[in-house]
Amino acid sequence: MTDRSLTNPTPIDDAGDWTRVELTWFEKRIEHWMRFGRPVQETILDRRRRVLSFAPGSLFAFVRWASNDFGTVVSRIDIVSAATPGKPYQTLPFVRPGGEVLLHINGWPKVQQALQAIDAVEAVGLNAADAAPDHWRHVHNRLTAGEPARPYTFAAHRAWLLRRRIGS
Repeated sequence: MTDRSLTNPTPIDDAGDWTRVELTWFEKRIEHWMRFGRPVQETILDRRRRVLSFAPGSLFAFVRWASNDFGTVVSRIDIVSAATPGKPYQTLPFVRPGGEVLLHINGWPKVQQALQAIDAVEAVGLNAADAAPDHWRHVHNRLTAGEPARPYTFAAHRAWLLRRRIGS
């Protein structure tokens, strides 16, 4: 269970607007983990379960894998923008209340490709939680179509930051 891209949680005052993700870890049975994100709070429920809370609009990647006596039953990754009060959102298992799903991939081979896309963003020197939401939508569409995604570059990131600045 590796949280390589998680930063230290920082407390924020308005906990009522946070999106909470329940993580469970029963080795080789149920493994829910975060691939990236910036939680604002972590609550440890017991040695196998914890809840991470995310500020509205923050991005995170949530990986779920489960098996039974016959093999893998779930392999899934979701990259989500945490729910923002007053805006519509989608519901997801183990994510309350939900968020805007930017990438949703099932099946271990495609999940591995999504993880490689995250690694590629980090190889450029950026935290995957800072990448443009449109990039994750693009990766979702390309993986769904069985095609390679365009790499995320500093130029694309700078363009997104400028668009975001103009939009606010």
